[in-house]
Amino acid sequence: MQVMLKNDAGLVKEVKLGFSWTTFFFGFIPALIRGDLKWAVIMFALAAVAGVFTFGLGAWVPGIIFSFVYNKIFIKELLEKGYRPATAEEAAKLQTEGIVTPGPSSVGA
Repeated sequence: MQVMLKNDAGLVKEVKLGFSWTTFFFGFIPALIRGDLKWAVIMFALAAVAGVFTFGLGAWVPGIIFSFVYNKIFIKELLEKGYRPATAEEAAKLQTEGIVTPGPSSVGA
């Protein structure tokens, strides 16, 4: 499932909801491609630390964990940066996923 987010300047971003298959298969690289440098560094550091302490075998564990939460983290950060759901249907999707709480309409026009 995908959701469209729009900022005040009219820039629209289409973001996936739920499990992140790209993060599952490629680790921190999708965050890097999205321009989310902070989370790319965090994911890389956690994988490196887990790999060092497990002789490389545990480096995949943070990737699996982030696969379940990264899309939600990315959407929340976009919302903090001024993006809003493009339509009422998009806002309903975010409410269903528990990303935003029901309240005054903050749908981008």
